[in-house]
Amino acid sequence: MSATRYTRDEVAKHNTAESNWIIIDDKVYDVTKFARFHPGGKAFVDASAGSDATKNFYAFHRQDVLKSMASKYLIGTLVDAPSAKKASVTLKPGELSKVPYAESGAFQGLPSSFYDESHHRFRADLRKFFDERVVPDAAANDAAGKPPPHELWKEMGKRGMLAMRIQNGPWLEDLVQNCGVVLPGGITPKQFDCFHELIAHEEFCRLGVPGYCDGLGAGFVIGIPPVLQFGNPELARKVGREVLLGEKRIALAISGPEAGSDVAGLTCTPCGKFYVVNGVKKWITNGHFADYFVTAVRTGGPGVGGVSLLLVERSEGLETKPIKTSYSPSAGTAYVTYDDVKVPAENLLGEENGGFKCIMHNFNHERWYIVAGANRASRLVVEECYKWANQRVVFGNPLIAQPVIRNKLARITSLVEGVHAWLEAITYQMQHMTHAEQANHLAGPIALLKLFCTRSANVVSDEACQIFGGRAITQTGMGKVVEQFQRSAKFAAILGGSEEIMAELGVKQAMRGFPNARL
Repeated sequence: MSATRYTRDEVAKHNTAESNWIIIDDKVYDVTKFARFHPGGKAFVDASAGSDATKNFYAFHRQDVLKSMASKYLIGTLVDAPSAKKASVTLKPGELSKVPYAESGAFQGLPSSFYDESHHRFRADLRKFFDERVVPDAAANDAAGKPPPHELWKEMGKRGMLAMRIQNGPWLEDLVQNCGVVLPGGITPKQFDCFHELIAHEEFCRLGVPGYCDGLGAGFVIGIPPVLQFGNPELARKVGREVLLGEKRIALAISGPEAGSDVAGLTCTPCGKFYVVNGVKKWITNGHFADYFVTAVRTGGPGVGGVSLLLVERSEGLETKPIKTSYSPSAGTAYVTYDDVKVPAENLLGEENGGFKCIMHNFNHERWYIVAGANRASRLVVEECYKWANQRVVFGNPLIAQPVIRNKLARITSLVEGVHAWLEAITYQMQHMTHAEQANHLAGPIALLKLFCTRSANVVSDEACQIFGGRAITQTGMGKVVEQFQRSAKFAAILGGSEEIMAELGVKQAMRGFPNARL
């Protein structure tokens, strides 16, 4: 940034289309060349020449527009800077937001027994990586429907960012000891716990571009665990390394067009010495660019007892077609067809006809992960609402001065904080339970938490739209985060088990522990 300082009188001399300087907050910009490229027309920029354009700028633009402007058009600062807040002060890569409730309490300076110094260091490292490597291109790639580039996948893999999104296990030590992976924040495999994983999911899902966020590995998070947990040692090591290092990509292929959430209702048919797979799968996240597909097939009779799980490599007879959904094609949502696809017998995961057990083994963790990501997306919307309510001026006063707006902010803040408090409590319980204990005690609470999270997201979306008005239904500009959220909030309410199934599961498990006596 230029160290030159100007007075307002000096800026006022550059008040023509041929020499157009403007003031925004405490900064001075030379927008002479920019004017003819301004999306809203040259006249708007020329009309502010030589003046303080702060009010007009914030009436039409997000504050982060200044980031791109600063690199090209910033020429100095004001000597007589305004006494009001200088909104042009931007966060450094890796720096956490200071907006109220933009981060969870422990990361806004409040005490917490869940996190130690390694968690703070871990988050800062992840945030810096995303700010520098992902954020600059994320919105453009999301809008264009481009998936994350393979080079980015490999970089995330080598930096341990993919391995951070699945449960701890021997694969993590293998990556560090044998593959040269250095984990974010310099943490060790022994340090890595459920709260580090929670932070990783949150950082991946805070970008404000839901399709691209899911393209960064939503299918991977639920696709690789069955291979690591149920594949034979050689298969688990080979494929695990390829996927966790970002060299190959994987997807979980369970749902068929006729089945939906009923993962037992599958129509793929294996037979012979090889498994020869025929059938279709639908709504497969990351499927369009995946190299491997963890696929549920029918090897036995009807019902859950006839289901097996196979690792199917992209090969002759396997084709994928993109499915248009409410969010960006960047997620790679696909319709997958299997036409006499030969799968080696050693690619069986678990036991033959024991696939349903393998599928259910990871459902609790998948639902927990969905809550982590969905609520972080809700929190980003809350942050946007606080920013907008302070920036937007209506009839001479900021929007935040209106009691009805403060009421809406109170409502959505309470919901996001409520979900997060329950999420942290369950994460702590996970950290101190075996998998069997989690299945016995946490399946119901996690299901109810997911229901609470997605119901809350509906309210956040609705209230945010009312706060932003017409901008909330515009795909670009100041309301773009809210607009994308309201198109994608329902994903979490359906994927991993619908809200209705979550409610049923939660109450049924609670009733198992009901006292066997009349109360």
